[in-house]
Amino acid sequence: MQILPLRGRDRELAAISALVERARHGRGGALLLTGEAGLGKTTLLAVAEQATAHAMQRQGGTGTLLATAGLGDEAGLPYAALQRLVEPLLDRVDGLVPHQARVLRRALTGGGCPDSDRLALCMAVLDLLGGAGPLLCLADDLHDMDPPSVEAIVFSARRLGHLPVAMLLASRDDAPAAGLTTIGLAPLTSCDVALLLNDVLDGPVDGTVPAALTRVAQGNPQAVIELAGLLTPQQRTGQAPLPEELPVDGELGRAYRLEVSRLPAETRWLLLLAAAEPGLDAGTLTRAAEACGIDVAALAPAERRGLVEVGATVAFGHPLVRTLSYLDAPLAQRRAAHRVLARVLHGHDQRLRRAVHSAAAVSGPDPVLATELEQAARGGDYTQASAALERAAELSATPDDAAARLVTAARYAWLGGHPHRARQLLTSARPVADGPAELLAGEIELRAGATATAIDALIRAADLLAGSRRDLAAAALLRAGEAACFAGDHARYVELADRVAGWRRPGDDPRLQVVYEHIAGFAATFTGEHVAASHHLQRVAELADEIGDSGPLASAAASALFTGDTAAAHRHAAKAVRIARDRGDLAALPLALSMLAYAEFWFGRYAVAEAVCLDGVAAARAGGQENYAGDHLGMLAVLAALRGERALVAQRLAEITVPPGALSRPRALGRWALAVLDILDGRPQEAVERLLSIADPATGAGHVIVQIMATPWLVEAACRAEEPERAAPALAAFDQWALTIGEPGRRALSARCHALMAPRGSEEAWRGFAEAVALHLAGEGEFERARTELHYGQELRRSRRPRDAREHLRRALEAFDQLSLPAWTEQARSELRAAGEAIATAPTITTPPATAQALTAQQLTIARLVASGATNREVADRLFLSPRTVDHHLRNIFSRLGVRSRTELARTLS
Repeated sequence: MQILPLRGRDRELAAISALVERARHGRGGALLLTGEAGLGKTTLLAVAEQATAHAMQRQGGTGTLLATAGLGDEAGLPYAALQRLVEPLLDRVDGLVPHQARVLRRALTGGGCPDSDRLALCMAVLDLLGGAGPLLCLADDLHDMDPPSVEAIVFSARRLGHLPVAMLLASRDDAPAAGLTTIGLAPLTSCDVALLLNDVLDGPVDGTVPAALTRVAQGNPQAVIELAGLLTPQQRTGQAPLPEELPVDGELGRAYRLEVSRLPAETRWLLLLAAAEPGLDAGTLTRAAEACGIDVAALAPAERRGLVEVGATVAFGHPLVRTLSYLDAPLAQRRAAHRVLARVLHGHDQRLRRAVHSAAAVSGPDPVLATELEQAARGGDYTQASAALERAAELSATPDDAAARLVTAARYAWLGGHPHRARQLLTSARPVADGPAELLAGEIELRAGATATAIDALIRAADLLAGSRRDLAAAALLRAGEAACFAGDHARYVELADRVAGWRRPGDDPRLQVVYEHIAGFAATFTGEHVAASHHLQRVAELADEIGDSGPLASAAASALFTGDTAAAHRHAAKAVRIARDRGDLAALPLALSMLAYAEFWFGRYAVAEAVCLDGVAAARAGGQENYAGDHLGMLAVLAALRGERALVAQRLAEITVPPGALSRPRALGRWALAVLDILDGRPQEAVERLLSIADPATGAGHVIVQIMATPWLVEAACRAEEPERAAPALAAFDQWALTIGEPGRRALSARCHALMAPRGSEEAWRGFAEAVALHLAGEGEFERARTELHYGQELRRSRRPRDAREHLRRALEAFDQLSLPAWTEQARSELRAAGEAIATAPTITTPPATAQALTAQQLTIARLVASGATNREVADRLFLSPRTVDHHLRNIFSRLGVRSRTELARTLS
């Protein structure tokens, strides 16, 4: 057999190697590998066989290899598998105890074995194996093996401790595992899959491919290899949608098809009923079985083989089992199954399911059923609704009706987190579809494609909809503005504001007013008219309280951030996140999480901001929104830079997979992150160049909003590089914004910047620092307050005022300590020493590297919050998790770190 590449199996290989090595020295044993088909059990046995054969050649041929495997066709033949295992040793049977030899010969030649001789037969096998060592025995597919062979082989496996015999067994389940060391093979991680793809594919693979294939294959290496073999060059490089289902004609498909085909007819019929609706509830299956005159207990053979598990719902052991149970049934049987399910689904709350099954049971157009499907889909699960509308389109009487329903199906697919499917449905709807189709196409491009294409599509949609649906036209322009903002194309944004200015009408719906005010406010920001911008954006925040939709609330959160009302921004963003989650609106969730992360960032709650961003990356990728995944990764890079975690910054930036120049905001955030590291590492000139590039659209990283956020860093870098004049234009814009909104924290940053720009030791500098410290006390952000204290202390020390300097430096050190920011803590320590304070040279209070490596990013975030004194409920509220989830994570944290209490956790993290 061809041995497939092994990735993610280091633990198993080490256990096998240790087992074989012990057996060579007379201390044998057995190891049972369990797991579903395709996880690599047979490959591990083959690797062990190959390695042992090579070792035997090197040692002059000493040793024996025996192998057998369960064959479904021979499962009814007693001792068939055992016969294949011991056949090379049959010439030694005469050396056994005579009675044992007779029993063994009779069993292996079809004479059977009475119960009274079963022990003698098992002892005969054990003695036969023990006398042939050194020996490696391989027994694969125990689940397909005849039971008497399993009994004899496992009997021996349990008694090898004093013999030079190593036995490796493999099975789908652990039924024979009592008394055996067992390792359950786990699915591969996306990192393992990336390595596996590198083994089996030639040429580059886009960074998004491993995670996507891991999800579809559920970490099954055989499935990954089969999927990889189907990828086109465009799919490998991320330029085309990846497969969403496993191939049914691959090795895995053939294995599961064979298993299903061996089941009794009634069992296969029940599997077909269950396969006709994903996640079918057990009650409906029972009623459907009774309607067919079948006892649901007929499903037991499939349950025993792990093909299906019945709890509250019917869960297939592998997606291919469901696919094959359905597709391998004749069309007439499939339609009959749908008719049965439609008959047993009663009540208004079941109308969508009933209509779906009724529609699947007919052929040809049926306008009445199409309308019933369309109506039943409203307000339901987005994925189910999309499939229902797609079927309704097939049943439609006219091309126009079909196109309209395909567009609706595409929107449901998009809201359910399936952008590639949404694109396919839109393509099927064209050229009949018009405005709504353009709007959806533009929105998908905005979140998951090329922003320049998105802007054009959304403007076309607005033009098509302006005469009939002003609400949709306004939504199109809002999305076009979002695309322009994301891309850093601020001139295009201003053009949109001019276009929408004439659309206002007295008494417009609050949703329309939010669009008008939002676009006008950000356009004014981009042209430097901060007073006008503040007026418009404050109005957006006010209007949002009347709105219960995630999109407008996210707009309100963005507006509140720019008017300095971080509390309102947090409130609106948190509400947008809750609504998106409650409605299952995967399309809206990444944007809402982005706004929430920015609010947490401005509050200075960096651990929470990081957790929200990690959630945002997961949500964006689950919904196919790679653009917003990039946005969250950019902010994660900034947060990692603030902690001085250089490797993590590089990792976050490497994960941003959007095309160069396609999106400015993630790249602008990335340059900000790198500039922070430059400042920490004493490279102010490099930091200046990076930060100035954020203000220049021609760099591909130009972005006004990020520029404003990063201006205090630019001023610091320019002053350290002794080029303060290079930061002056950016500071002037920052001043206008900060003074217009009036928020104390932003004004404190402005005052600090002017203090740094002032001549060293001047009265102007001292006034600026004093004003900044005072304003920080009334504003937000403990980190920025500590940095102001650090700068103030540095300047006082350099002006030969060490006593005054120490006061501010102590406060900075204390704050950095509490925030677990080692790079900044060390700066404060160094300054304190230089100011004449005796201070230990030991590392600051922070998370030791071993602790950080022991926890996942989310666990580390939860640990830091708990160590700071937060309750489980408070952590849950901040991270938008359930208290039960937090409790689960906390137990794992305690276990990984070896602590037993919150006090010990806090001590460990310090």
